[in-house]
Amino acid sequence: MTTDAFYNRVGAERIDDRQVAEVIGIAHGIIADGTVSQAEVEYLQKWLEARVHITANPIVRLLRDRVNDVLADGIVDEDEAKDLMSTLSAFAGGDFEKGELTKSTSLPFCSPFPSMVFHESPICFTGTFAFGQRKHCEEAALALGAVPGSLTAATRYLVVGAYATESWKQSSFGRKIEKAVDLRTKGKPINIVGEAHWVEQMNGR
Repeated sequence: MTTDAFYNRVGAERIDDRQVAEVIGIAHGIIADGTVSQAEVEYLQKWLEARVHITANPIVRLLRDRVNDVLADGIVDEDEAKDLMSTLSAFAGGDFEKGELTKSTSLPFCSPFPSMVFHESPICFTGTFAFGQRKHCEEAALALGAVPGSLTAATRYLVVGAYATESWKQSSFGRKIEKAVDLRTKGKPINIVGEAHWVEQMNGR
């Protein structure tokens, strides 16, 4: 890669990161009053369409697809508004109380959650966990026969901590989550689950 190509790519990533941060802010603004209006959904759709390059981000693509589905008939009915409220909350990491840590996104989570098979399953952790430090999460997974490690195409489970971490590029998600969504879109059998489901599955063993 030439120097110019490198700087062009880095510059594009920074622009995309700023755009993603902006749409997270818009999502927080929409859900702040606990309702989603027709005008807000239309504004969000126009914003996303005007910045179509942002859909290179796989998580924002999920949001854009859901917004387009809601507006497919041009009307946001009561049920669609409630569903989109949940979608925006999941995308932005939910609402939060004063002094509370920022929550991680739950938009990319598998629905329904899978039954987890730990024995010899490659597993990766990202985020901040109520369970404990990441090394403690890996030790717990290892004790059940799972294989903790980095995120690769062979990873079976990406477990997302309940809270965001400062190292993430965005307030509610980071590169591992983006990469996992992209891998899943390309047909890789990776499951993205939240900390609560992972703990529940471990306790059920």
